[in-house]
Amino acid sequence: MNEMTGTIFIWTGLFFNFIGALCLVRFPDFFSRISTSIKTVTFGTCLVLFGTFIIYPGSQEGLKALLAILFLVLSAPVTASALARGAYIYGVRLPRGAVIDTYKDIIAKRKVKK
Repeated sequence: MNEMTGTIFIWTGLFFNFIGALCLVRFPDFFSRISTSIKTVTFGTCLVLFGTFIIYPGSQEGLKALLAILFLVLSAPVTASALARGAYIYGVRLPRGAVIDTYKDIIAKRKVKK
């Protein structure tokens, strides 16, 4: 039973990872690509790791999978934010239809303080 449940989690995670890869190819600008792909790939990878934990609950592989989930959930949003901020500072512009430019205000305040 555990093997069947774990396999379902793994295949669902692989589906989300595939959707995240499609987002990288299909979306028009950097910021929408990074936003959607980080969310879907993080969720998909967590599902794959949780499926691994379900299949091997008492072994080292299961514990390592849980620790990897914790690390991934804590580090992926920080990484996405750092990449987006670095891209904005480097000169990658927002798409034409963007309504709010939050980084513009933050960067303007930092330049005044220096």
